[in-house]
Amino acid sequence: MKTTASQKGNFFSALFCNLFGHHYVVSKKVTQHIKEYKCLHCQKQVTTDVSGKLSILTPQMREINSTLQEMYRKRRRRVVQHVA
Repeated sequence: MKTTASQKGNFFSALFCNLFGHHYVVSKKVTQHIKEYKCLHCQKQVTTDVSGKLSILTPQMREINSTLQEMYRKRRRRVVQHVA
């Protein structure tokens, strides 16, 4: 019997997620409010959007998150230097 494995996980992992739901863990903290998540079973990646809901992590959203993370880091660095 041939098993299928893809980038999103194998058949049994996908079946588990379909039956019981995804088990997301934080894979990257973009800001205090925006994070990227990854399912432990099927490797599906999602992120929080502007309204705080989970949405699929597309290449466009990944680029937006990286830009936002860089802006957030620069701002935090500037605030810390100003206080010190």
